[in-house]
Amino acid sequence: MKNLTEGNEGSLIFRFALPMLLGNVFMQIYSIVDSIVVGQFIGKEALAAVGASFPLIFALVSFVIGIGMGFSIAISQYFGARDFDRVARAIDTMWIFLAVSSVLLTGIGLLFSEKLLILIDIPNEVMPQAVSYLNINIIGFVVMFGYNGAAAVLRGLGDSKTPLYFLIISTFINIGLDLLFVLVLNMGVEGTAWATVIAQAGAFLSMAVYLNKTHKIIRINFRKYVFDKEIFLKSLNIGLPTGFQQTFVSFGMVALLSIVNQFGTVAVAAYTVATRIDSFASMPAMNFAAALSTFVGQNLGAGKHERVRTGLIATLKMTSIISIVVTLTAVFFSDMMMRLFTSDPEIVSIGSDYLLIVSSFYLFFSTMFIISGVMRGAGDTLVPMFITLLSLWLVRIPVSWGLSRVIGIHGVWWGIPVAWFLGMVGAWLYYKTGKWKSKVIVKNQQEKS
Repeated sequence: MKNLTEGNEGSLIFRFALPMLLGNVFMQIYSIVDSIVVGQFIGKEALAAVGASFPLIFALVSFVIGIGMGFSIAISQYFGARDFDRVARAIDTMWIFLAVSSVLLTGIGLLFSEKLLILIDIPNEVMPQAVSYLNINIIGFVVMFGYNGAAAVLRGLGDSKTPLYFLIISTFINIGLDLLFVLVLNMGVEGTAWATVIAQAGAFLSMAVYLNKTHKIIRINFRKYVFDKEIFLKSLNIGLPTGFQQTFVSFGMVALLSIVNQFGTVAVAAYTVATRIDSFASMPAMNFAAALSTFVGQNLGAGKHERVRTGLIATLKMTSIISIVVTLTAVFFSDMMMRLFTSDPEIVSIGSDYLLIVSSFYLFFSTMFIISGVMRGAGDTLVPMFITLLSLWLVRIPVSWGLSRVIGIHGVWWGIPVAWFLGMVGAWLYYKTGKWKSKVIVKNQQEKS
């Protein structure tokens, strides 16, 4: 458990974010390896099936994951205030919520998976493989939520290293199983899905054993858990807007995919590969924002408001430098990166154009996420939700749809940076009002006296 209320702000945030960033790099390797194996050894239809399934998977789990963030913020604030009894009860309540939610979502997902794929107009030749890939991943929701829940708790307590160690092991298991199931056992796209589910199950179960042996406060034992209604409602109050925001983002991804689907299987395959590469570029901002949220939560819980602004400035400097480096890399090596996944020249060309357009504006994306991270750490998640809703549904989707009718597939790509810019401006304007400071759920003793 790491105390983020003392010491150099930039150094603390960097050291806390780095293991999360590395962890997410390995997590993305799950999908990267799937896509490389599928693209190189199965075919473009299978590659499109993987890409078509991902936004739907995210749409199914995003709401629960967003609410889970509310628990993580509550845990970090209670920990900052040194209220360990409420820390333990918040963790118990979160586990109960995730267990029930994962079972319900698995049933709903399996029941409606094919209907959802039909709804977004998946090309006919892609449909059979997409249904199989999606259903297998849905079966793995329970272990996915289990691992993410344990990682969120540890991050709320200031430990971002432990989840990384288990994720590294899981990633290598996934790679080995991918090669075994596809190249040796000829299981096709289903093999890559099972490889991911089995690897995630290994990560969660091994982490559960570790936590039960080393952490009294985070032990996974449902027979002894206590559901705290008050903490649940407070966490829900924080997490519900984030859950809606995640849902809006996920449905936005589905809507964007439905526009891409109209350009055929090759376009879907190119979009699949390009967004896999794009996901790496977005990770630094997302992970530094998550680290900043925990930092803000602990410091506001401890009554150290002056450290929040210093932490924000330090984080913006770090992510701006990273964004510029990532942009240059994407611009100069887009073709090379696309060819790791496929040798099809049409797919490479369309995907490279996506990277050239979108990567030029990563600085907007990172700034938007970092500023929103401050507000989430304070427990103010409602306004970031509305900012996301407006920039996505009133800007990105209409602009992408409209421009695609004029300049083709490139128009879909241009809608993305336009939405990032407006989202960044909205987040900054709200941050400057200072209203987010009033949302803290823990009142420090110095403030009470």
